[in-house]
Order: sequence, then C-alpha cells, then structure tokens
Amino acid sequence: MLLVIDIGNTNIVIGVYKEDKLLVHWRIFTEHNRTCDEYGITFFNLYSSARLDFKDTTDIIISCVVPPVLNDFEELCLKYFHIKPLIVGPGIKTGMPILYDNPKEVGADRIVNAVAAYEKYKHELIIIDFGTATTFDYISAKGEYLGGAIAPGIMVASEALFQKASKLPSIEIIHPQYAVGKDTVKSIQAGLFFGYVGLVDGIVEKMCAEMKSKPRVIATGGLARLIGSESKTINFYEELLTLEGLKIIWGKNRS
Repeated sequence: MLLVIDIGNTNIVIGVYKEDKLLVHWRIFTEHNRTCDEYGITFFNLYSSARLDFKDTTDIIISCVVPPVLNDFEELCLKYFHIKPLIVGPGIKTGMPILYDNPKEVGADRIVNAVAAYEKYKHELIIIDFGTATTFDYISAKGEYLGGAIAPGIMVASEALFQKASKLPSIEIIHPQYAVGKDTVKSIQAGLFFGYVGLVDGIVEKMCAEMKSKPRVIATGGLARLIGSESKTINFYEELLTLEGLKIIWGKNRS
C-alpha cells in the first residue's frame, strides 16, 4: 500500500492507496508542537479505525510547506513504518516543466495539484486551492507550470478581522442569502463570502485576458465547494486533487 501525505499550514491530508484505488483518506490539524511519537499515535488510531496495518504500507510520499513538521514526519516514517519517505521537492521527477523565475520557490502542494489536474484534463488550466492561502496556478496546454497568484485565505481574512476590529465577532463562513446583511454577523458573512467570490472571479478573468486563453478552472481545498457554488468562473471541483497528484508523482519516481 502507498501512504500519501500533504502537510499544509492548517491541515494535513492523508490517503492510503492500494494500487490505483484510494482506500481511505483523512484530514487532521497541523500542530507544530507535536512530537513524532504523538503523530505516531494519531496514525495508529487512524489505521486502526480503517482496519489497516502499518506493516502493509510499502511506500510513502510527502509534500510539505511546513519544514519543522516535515522533520517529525520523516522520523515518524522511519520509526513506525520503517520506510524512508519520498519528499516532493527539487530534483524529484514530476513530468512538468516549472517555468518560474526560481522553481524552488513554488510550494510542493501547488506542483502536486498541477500534476494531478493536468494528468486528468490534458488542457490549459487554472487551479485554485482554497487553503490557508488561496493560490492560483496557471498550467499551459503543453503541461508547463507558468506561474500564478497568491492571496490570503478566507479563514485568514476572517481571523484578522476578528483580531484587529475589537467590536466584530468571529463568525462561521457560509453562503449568505443576501449581500445586504441585516446584522453584524450577516454583514461580515456577506463581505467575506461575496468578497472572495469576487476576488476569485476577478483574478481568473484577469489571467484569461492576460494569457488570451480560455482555460478550464479547477477548484480544490477546504472551502472550494462553498465558493464554487457562487463563482461564475470555476468549472470543476476536485476534492482529492493533492492526494491524486502525490500518487502520480510517486509513480514517476518509483524506480
């Protein structure tokens, strides 16, 4: 079995594949102060809940944008699985040219998403990942990573508003019925939701005009389905894009 792990700033997404079939997947909080053994207990409980055994895992691949946590996971893989994991980073085979001024600056998760989306659609693409940051990645019709844009994530914006404006409450992100809120909570929800829909559509339209193209627009990440329900530019929602990308990259490097 193949264990795939994507370590983000807010969440860690985990999946277990048997050949091409995703058997199970989980999402847990990223905790910077947890030890290798604490993560080991978490993995033991996850595997037990799915009736899986550590010894059946033969390979592990990890993408990570939180270097201190990566160290704990490398130790975890060696100590509990007895496997040296494949880490997505410089030198790894992805099959995708990275046409960035400094390719090393591109987050591993963005590359993984791009590989998965292009493998599936074989088309010019914009990939939007709604995570701690909202990232936009442009992929050419030839499967080249051309660059993109990075904006604060909607939860980051919500938390900043709560922390910096003393009279504004922390709120749940929902799809409001109206843009004109009738109380403070509904007004914040309207501003955040419709504001981010406008941000997404505005950046996508700007990219399309700049590239003189009509790419397919793929959304992934925690709030992708919510924002996509109102967006006029998002074409497809892919919940497990990162896990699929990790499996594909592992396949390209398995030899």
